[in-house]
Amino acid sequence: MSANDRPVTGQPTAAYDSAFLKACRREPVPHTPVWFMRQAGRSLPEYRKVREGIPMLESCTLPELVTEITLQPVRRHGVDAAVYYSDIVVPLKAIGVELDIKPGVGPVVEHPIRSRADLAQLRDLTPEDVSYVTEAVGLLTAELGPTPLIGFAGAPFTLASYLIEGGPSRTYENTKALIYGDPQLWADLLDRLADITAAFLKVQIEAGASAVQLFDSWAGALAPADYRRSVQPASAKVFRAVEGYGVPRIHFGVGTGELLGLMGEAGADVVGVDWRVPLDEAARRVGPGKALQGNLDPAILFAPKEAVEAKTREVLEAAAGLEGHVFNLGHGVMPSTDPDSLTRLVEYVHTQTAR
Repeated sequence: MSANDRPVTGQPTAAYDSAFLKACRREPVPHTPVWFMRQAGRSLPEYRKVREGIPMLESCTLPELVTEITLQPVRRHGVDAAVYYSDIVVPLKAIGVELDIKPGVGPVVEHPIRSRADLAQLRDLTPEDVSYVTEAVGLLTAELGPTPLIGFAGAPFTLASYLIEGGPSRTYENTKALIYGDPQLWADLLDRLADITAAFLKVQIEAGASAVQLFDSWAGALAPADYRRSVQPASAKVFRAVEGYGVPRIHFGVGTGELLGLMGEAGADVVGVDWRVPLDEAARRVGPGKALQGNLDPAILFAPKEAVEAKTREVLEAAAGLEGHVFNLGHGVMPSTDPDSLTRLVEYVHTQTAR
């Protein structure tokens, strides 16, 4: 089954026929659909209010809070899809990995993986481990109606980089040392993470998510040959595991201009593009048969309205010949972004692309 088939998850027909899902399936759309990575959160004052005093990972386990935060940008901005409020390390925390998200730092792992014995902390993920996800997705789909819900997970490489480094890294020296120094341990680690990631996506899809995005945020740190040999097989395993559901699968990474074709080959229906490569050139690199997502530089939103509109037109013009296009930023919404600039951007894209 492909993303062109009607899904087997019983999602409502109204969501199936939404502009977002049509664009993912490379079908004609009434306007170019828009959503933003990190739209559910940091830039919204209403988000900061409801999150006050609640640690990040705890907030991800509270279904009613997750529902409210996920809905906030849909209400405020009029985006064409909601994205489930969570974090890429949630499934790791759910299976007992000792980690926390430190404010101003990011995920910090208490016992980094550096040897084969360390793999023992990665057991299989079951739906019972994340029952709060099933509950929250159910609440959300009831509220969203015709607006699709995007589920997501961290890709095996990005999860592995956090687990090996013990936290965020700019150089990934420990990760690359393991890739090159113990290829078998690396392959076993990624294979186990692929199973955990696939299980987490399945929970979201079976609960009602209309599409899923795999975030390989740090894959851009790799050369193409290393990506193909050491990373692509695990990402492909994740995409194969959810293929039968028939929901669109999106693949996104940062700084992955040299990897776009390989990321498309991994099995996604939609390839996310950051702001470094124009969409027409990205389409050439990815090849036919894929929709593209992106790719306005998030920093542009701090410029005057006229500059934002000019750069947005550049993105739309580069996307004019694509088989399918979902408008997004080239990475996540920055915390200090003016929410009104996002609302204006959604309206501008809708107006400029109305058919």
